[in-house]
Amino acid sequence: MAPFVALFLLLLFVGDLALCNARWEGIPTTLDGPFEPVTVPIPDEGFRGHAVDLPPSDPRVRRKVEGFMPEQVSVSLSAEYDSVWVSWVTGEFQIGDDIKPLDPKTVSSVVRYGRVSHLLKHEATGDSLIYNQLYPFEGLQNYTSGIIHHVRLTGLKPGKLYYYQCGDPSIPAMSDIHVFRTMPISGPQRYPSRIAVVGDLGLTYNSTSTVDHLRINKPDLILLVGDATYANLYLTNGTGTDCYSCSFSQTPIHETYQPRWDYWGRFMEPLVSEIPMMVVEGNHELELQAENITFASYSARFAFPAEESRSFSTFYYSFNAGGIHFIMLGAYISYNKSDDQYKWLEGDLANVDRSVTPWLVAIWHPPWYSTYKAHYREAECMRVEMEGLLYSYRVDLVFNGHVHAYERSNRVYNYSLDPCGPVYITVGDGGNREKMAIHHADDPGKCPDPLTTPDEIMGGFCAFNFTTGAAAGKFCWDRQPDYSAYRESSFGHGILEVANETHALWTWHRNQDMYNSPGDQIIIVRQPDKCPVNNPRKSSSRRIYSI
Repeated sequence: MAPFVALFLLLLFVGDLALCNARWEGIPTTLDGPFEPVTVPIPDEGFRGHAVDLPPSDPRVRRKVEGFMPEQVSVSLSAEYDSVWVSWVTGEFQIGDDIKPLDPKTVSSVVRYGRVSHLLKHEATGDSLIYNQLYPFEGLQNYTSGIIHHVRLTGLKPGKLYYYQCGDPSIPAMSDIHVFRTMPISGPQRYPSRIAVVGDLGLTYNSTSTVDHLRINKPDLILLVGDATYANLYLTNGTGTDCYSCSFSQTPIHETYQPRWDYWGRFMEPLVSEIPMMVVEGNHELELQAENITFASYSARFAFPAEESRSFSTFYYSFNAGGIHFIMLGAYISYNKSDDQYKWLEGDLANVDRSVTPWLVAIWHPPWYSTYKAHYREAECMRVEMEGLLYSYRVDLVFNGHVHAYERSNRVYNYSLDPCGPVYITVGDGGNREKMAIHHADDPGKCPDPLTTPDEIMGGFCAFNFTTGAAAGKFCWDRQPDYSAYRESSFGHGILEVANETHALWTWHRNQDMYNSPGDQIIIVRQPDKCPVNNPRKSSSRRIYSI
């Protein structure tokens, strides 16, 4: 039977490829580039959509369970196809002056699962925790979370549906039955059908439109490139604003309203309880509190394959999804060549087998190649440290957020067009209440003062005037840079569809369009023969110099 099975799989692959070729006909490829820069004008500079946060009274964010029944259920991937994480919250959060943290030991963390919904014959147990957000200032309200559970399921089959319930069966307090699909086994011809990419989502009416559009595209995996809830646009009393520093400049510490995390988890549950979501931290997740603790909610609420990918950090890790190796990097933790993250990245890249996972995709929050005035060259120090390493290993594609607009680059390395450089895509247009970025650094009079550009969190000054090219001697171009292929100020999300080891379709959807109408499309073509991997551990790599 084996030869017949192999023949069937081959015919199935050829059929899928032919279908892709027919559906992708007429769409430009990266081989047609580099493309002339395109800026889509904004018909009305006042266009913002409905950038207003959902109120606590909205049924989509209200607590619907009682006691220790599970809520905010979500699924995330482990490092390989045969394992996933299931996460949920039990019990109610508390906020005020006199809070008493729940005891995680009072509720068990159990997941029952199986291949059919009426026979959940497998059981896994995990860990639970709570976190606090504390402020040592009079008048500010403290917060303690419900009990957060993380359970890892192992021994799963690739590309299969699994049904599951989570909770504590001894109470009893078990969730409804949910279902997820595992990733394909790693291989050069095996890929998730669709991967959704979204950033800077928030919880506005724009955000709900983005999620509605995303759901219609039926992704197998969701990548959130930072800035989930924007809870730090609020005071601890629940008063919010579009600009914290503008409205609350006199507060003794940058406050947050942590219940927004619970609202967000409830809103997202129908989606992420069935479609795995992988996240990386953004600047809005920092959330400074007493004793200089940061990123407490982010690190507690999400499950990460940190141990499985040997990073042992919630800020950077990696995982496989079929023939794609994803690397999630932390822009708000040390990234210098002497630091743990960089050393981990070197090791992770060196261990990637491109014959098994041909595609290499990197994700972090602030973009290196954005031409908008907002956050212009803010992450330059990170670029100077890491770009050479990513280039040497021929990273194919980079996703970022942070800038609240959409932009796609030509293949680029060190600000120069390069056929072996990655395509950089900024999708910080998920819909948050800070609204859209509309001004470009190359617009007349919009080039920012270099002294204002360093990252406020990481510090350092690495962005100097360009020394070569059309912008030599200047801090900004006087036209849309050659490396910028397409940019537009609209809310939306993207879908990545990988067909085989060399071809993938990227489609960006704007919220104001019909559900099946693409805003930007490009077929990304890998050329491993022309752009071979240059392992710096085996040979010297190109050095990056300040520009």
